[in-house]
Amino acid sequence: MATFNLKTVAALLFLILSGCATYQTKVNDARNAIASENPEQAVALLKPLAEEESRDQLVYLLDYATALQQARKFKESAQAYQKAAQIAEVQDYYSVSKITASLVLTEEMAQYKGDDYEKVLINAMNAVNYLEMGNLDEALVEVKQLNLKLYKYRTEAKKNYEQNPYAYYLGAMIWEAQRSFDDAYIAYKNVYDIDPNYGPIKADLLRSARLAQRPDELSKWQKQFGESAPSVDLKNSGEVVLIFEQGWGPRKESRPENRRFPQLKPVYARTQRAKLEVANQSATTNEIFSVERVAIKTLNDDYARLVGSRVAGIGAKAVLADQVRQKNELLGAVAWIALNATDRADVRQWSTLPESFQIARMTLKPGKYKVKAIGLDAYGSESGEQMPEREIEVRAGKKVFVSWRSVR
Repeated sequence: MATFNLKTVAALLFLILSGCATYQTKVNDARNAIASENPEQAVALLKPLAEEESRDQLVYLLDYATALQQARKFKESAQAYQKAAQIAEVQDYYSVSKITASLVLTEEMAQYKGDDYEKVLINAMNAVNYLEMGNLDEALVEVKQLNLKLYKYRTEAKKNYEQNPYAYYLGAMIWEAQRSFDDAYIAYKNVYDIDPNYGPIKADLLRSARLAQRPDELSKWQKQFGESAPSVDLKNSGEVVLIFEQGWGPRKESRPENRRFPQLKPVYARTQRAKLEVANQSATTNEIFSVERVAIKTLNDDYARLVGSRVAGIGAKAVLADQVRQKNELLGAVAWIALNATDRADVRQWSTLPESFQIARMTLKPGKYKVKAIGLDAYGSESGEQMPEREIEVRAGKKVFVSWRSVR
């Protein structure tokens, strides 16, 4: 019996000690590398974690794909996002033993499936890869898949999940670039229906209604906005579009009042906007989607489920500790303490997502240009962060997509 007791105590102590390394501590060095503008180091740190088949593979794949995109390895990033999307789509695969372990120990023992908003943003982030590679068709496929996911969440899963104006706006710009003007108009109208306060959307509706040859809609918007449709010269102009991924999404941590439950804490960012500069012209970005707001709302909406899960977990611990206590009072007490010591919030998340997505657009004459993006703080002053200068070629009636991520 003494040998059994020692083995049991040793096993419980092992669980406590081995449980100290959370997801957040494992990826912290990679995040710091990205923040130090060294994404190649982040790629090297995350690659072995992303390639290992484990219950946490999905979350590491998401961070790995993001680091690859930061390193401008767009093809490799697209492949990693595709693999992540496939894993996220696997339905209802949970090991019974891992579910039991998650009840008795911590939810981190269960396979990570990703939050719904994360699954949606896989397609949004991957669309940027294809836009950077000049593959508009594949970018549009990602946008369509994103909108299909949202539709299924609302209709099949009966989840009150809001639509994503960023996805519709990306789709609208791509359709415009492909001269599918009617599709572009419909997408811009969807953006307006979701967020009528998005700054450029009025001009977008007026322009796209004219290009789509919808005179009734054009007249309606002109009366409603009190504005005329902007002139469009597709034969003698093109456009550069800056997709700005600003800052860091909120970081998941244990609640200070109860470490069994997670909370999302915003991450401070000095850079709040970006200014696109090309050929003595400039345009400031407009925020079209807040990852921070959606992430916090998603966690708050899930709070009741988390409470129910942890209440069940406390009950399971009590039953297990009581079974041990019936054989040995002291060992039962140690088991109760050890089991509760391992119980902590599940802080796994796609932590390399930006705080927000923003867009800036500029019409230019055909030709080659040098493009810069300069970070701006909350007061409109330069934040000290900027995108390395890039050379682009603008063609008549076409769009050039450029992406930049601020990390400070």
